[in-house]
Amino acid sequence: MKKSTLAIAIQSAIMGGAILLSPQAYSAEEKEVAKQAIENNQIIEQKIAQEADEKIVVTGSRLRRDNFTVATPLVTMDKEAISDTGLGELAEILVENMPSLSYGTSNSSSQSSVSNTGITTVELRDLGANRTLTLIDGRRVVSNSKSGNYVSMSTIPTGMVKRVEVITGGASATYGADAVSGVVNIITQTDKEGFGAKVRAGESVDGGGEEFTLDLDYGTSFGDGDGYVFMSANYDKQFGLEFEDRERAAIEASWDYNYDTMRNEMRTADGWQNMADITQDQWRSRGDGTFGGVFLEKSKYDTEYWYDGQVLRNDWKDNEERYGINTKQFRMLSVPSERVSAAIKVDYDITDDIMFYSQVQWSGNYTVNDKSPEDSYEGEFATYIDRETGEPGIVELGYIPIDNPYVPTEIRETAGQYKDRIYWDRRMAEVGNIQSDNTRETVRAWAGLQGTMFDGEWDWDVSVGYGKFHQKQLRNNEFNIFRAQYALDAGYADDGVTIQCNDAQARAEGCAPLNLFGEGSISPEAADYIRANPRLDTYNEQANIMGYIAGDLFEMPAGPVSTVFGAEYRRDTQEAITDDELTYGGITWNLVPGFKGELSVAEVFAEASIPLVRDVVGVEFLSLETSYRASDYDVKNIGLVSSYKLGFLWTVGEGLNLRGNWAVAQRAPSINELYEPEAGDFDGYNDICHDTTATSDDKGHDNCRLEPGIAAEIASEGIFEDENNGYSPDAGNPELFEETGETLTIGFTYEPTFVENLSIAADYYDITITDAVDQYSNDRIVEECYATGIPLGQANQFCDAITRNSEGQIDKIVQRSYNIDELATRGVDVAMVYSYDMNRFGRLKFKLDWTHMLEHSNTSTGNEGKIKEDSVGYYDIFENKASASLAWYLDDLRIRWSASYKSDVIDYRQTQEDWEEGMAENDARCAAGEPECVADPESLAFNSLPSYIKHKISISYDIELEDDASIRVFGGVNNVFDDKGPFVLGGTGNFGGEYDSGTGRFIYLGAEIQF
Repeated sequence: MKKSTLAIAIQSAIMGGAILLSPQAYSAEEKEVAKQAIENNQIIEQKIAQEADEKIVVTGSRLRRDNFTVATPLVTMDKEAISDTGLGELAEILVENMPSLSYGTSNSSSQSSVSNTGITTVELRDLGANRTLTLIDGRRVVSNSKSGNYVSMSTIPTGMVKRVEVITGGASATYGADAVSGVVNIITQTDKEGFGAKVRAGESVDGGGEEFTLDLDYGTSFGDGDGYVFMSANYDKQFGLEFEDRERAAIEASWDYNYDTMRNEMRTADGWQNMADITQDQWRSRGDGTFGGVFLEKSKYDTEYWYDGQVLRNDWKDNEERYGINTKQFRMLSVPSERVSAAIKVDYDITDDIMFYSQVQWSGNYTVNDKSPEDSYEGEFATYIDRETGEPGIVELGYIPIDNPYVPTEIRETAGQYKDRIYWDRRMAEVGNIQSDNTRETVRAWAGLQGTMFDGEWDWDVSVGYGKFHQKQLRNNEFNIFRAQYALDAGYADDGVTIQCNDAQARAEGCAPLNLFGEGSISPEAADYIRANPRLDTYNEQANIMGYIAGDLFEMPAGPVSTVFGAEYRRDTQEAITDDELTYGGITWNLVPGFKGELSVAEVFAEASIPLVRDVVGVEFLSLETSYRASDYDVKNIGLVSSYKLGFLWTVGEGLNLRGNWAVAQRAPSINELYEPEAGDFDGYNDICHDTTATSDDKGHDNCRLEPGIAAEIASEGIFEDENNGYSPDAGNPELFEETGETLTIGFTYEPTFVENLSIAADYYDITITDAVDQYSNDRIVEECYATGIPLGQANQFCDAITRNSEGQIDKIVQRSYNIDELATRGVDVAMVYSYDMNRFGRLKFKLDWTHMLEHSNTSTGNEGKIKEDSVGYYDIFENKASASLAWYLDDLRIRWSASYKSDVIDYRQTQEDWEEGMAENDARCAAGEPECVADPESLAFNSLPSYIKHKISISYDIELEDDASIRVFGGVNNVFDDKGPFVLGGTGNFGGEYDSGTGRFIYLGAEIQF
């Protein structure tokens, strides 16, 4: 399609990206034409062409510009920089090099996730991956998760990526919903000629963490240059990290702060001791889920039994930290993954004015996450659906019957003081390690026509797209609680010797008696009988059709008013299909009902670039950018919503540009947020009713005593002790409506005339999201139920979410989605690029990106009013993040040093606030001369995490061969100084996912051939 320069310029109406979603596909001549934004078209076309090599094609448009010449803040990373990282996981590459990005989900943080183990997502401004729209070649693509609109970077092989562009700020007017915090656009190869192959392998110096990647691609023109085809295939394997791979992971740490002595304490085999008085090898953090079992464990009584192998011992009391098991040994530090992908693109000029384009992508992602064998006890329960009535219920595993023939005589005789109830804890090793086996396959395809009309003065584009995602999740080696109940209810057969299940029908169905006493005591037949291997299949589909026209609407004194008008229709569907065990529940995993939901939206949009002033003193050029999108959803509480944006670019002169944008963005809830039925999940929480007695006056205890089960426990035992198992199923809410995000960005770009090749950009951003869809934390739900002025029994939505059993223990807390939050974040982004030509000694290029966060707050409303919490400087909300690189180019040699920086943070807010309160109380005691005063209180251990810098170096060398062939050899070291980050209490393997996750110094080598 032979386009005129004017027609190309017209298409610059898209501001910062996104309306022109069609891929780049022109003739070889046209690909060399630099296309400048209308707002920057005071730069003459000759200069555009001269500077084309230094510019990039901005997200979703056909313009050549960069972060220093656009009105919307833009961060980019090209193929060269991506390759120099030596990493195979795209999400890790982006997070390490773009400070505004952080992980949504990663292989180092998803080990315990029900459905997201093995996917990797990113989020902008720490506002959630569901508010960051991830595009591929400027197009929306199907979600890779059951949990929301998440595009997994693991489905996008790095070998296909040409560059990545990130628009920071609301972009819903341009792209529609989900772009509240911004857009990440993955642009794949389109114009490569010839065959290429790249192989890369790497491994941690400390062992483990191996990676291997193979990329193959081929591109060529055909049909006398009218057509172009590009094919790509990729294989990538990451071997992951296990507990045994890192010594730090074996460190047991159960920490507390004693506010009487004002000292840090660590649990040991001999109880709590001051950290300063012991060595690290004395630390203990163990559990009672041993392979042989623990029996009659109850704080009220002294005689407690356990099995040391097959030997029964009665010295468990107060010795859990001596004889127990380190449960962290079963958790992988990084989940291994295997990925395969293939893609083909075809473009063809049908006539001089009409071009056909298309692309098909397929990816497969395979992960197996080995976990611990099920750690079970008498209170373990599962939710279920009655097969006949359809009513929900809860089944509890229960105590071992006192007349069970496997019960040792010593335990049976002691059980009398336990009301003839045999309490027990045991890890079901004979059933096998629980395993999450995920197979994910994704197909994405689109095709369209684009052309010109009105003598080439206007452009048009019409396209259709389709995507389908299938996740097959096998959860191996759980067990069925109903069957386990039958198997525990064992007795002697008529022969007085054979032990069998007492229930005749259960025996007919294969019931084998369950012996829990001693390691290896569960027979293979019993393990087979109770074992459950549920399967969950998730299908996501997306279909869309889009069209637009673009051209100059009319002429103004400062230039033409360029416009875009278009429409789009999109339909998303999600279906979860569960097998019998998940549908009806009663197993130790979760009750996950199947469901199917659909969401469709019809949209119209328009954009305009309006030149206001040109070539006057102090205003070389001033343009106004505006866009609007109306979206009509088929969702009850949403309907018609609008997103809009107003921005400007002011070229002052002498290389100085001022820019600003104000946008209102809308995000509609996702299908699962709206329609997903109550689906099992586990999240830790503390019951505020713990340690309630008849006279305790702790916060909320008055209401706690009104719970019948808690009152009965107090009457019987004198105290209520929390033993919840953290079950908190998620649930959608069809009453949800759209979020509204308001974004302001204002800043400048500067390319000083007195310093050649220096570019600086600085932008202030302010994002506020109202009616944000979120869930209350479990702790907040419990507090709002009991620790408010509302007496228990009166209307209280928080109490409605809590279910307790007859003994007062929390069976579940339902986490339902609501429009409850106001999210706000403010900060400053700074970017700088400087190139220096050293003549025969080559060329240097320095690049810096820095983000300084001023606010990151959450305001939610409960029974006691609004609660606002600013998280800057806590956990993973860093006040400052930066990345920098220095590259040296000398002929065919390239050496790049790079570093990423994160500022210091406080790990746990509540722990810090409790300590500060304790310090204030101690200061008051000291001021009053009270004897309880501690003169030299200790600071908190572990809670202050220092700043962190990770250094990397890469080297590559190009070798020219005959017949236009070449070989590039490359290698490097990531984390040069082997800094694995601070000791993170509670982190996986005592590592922090935001730092290094335990990989350490990583060396890689590779080679790439082109011909």
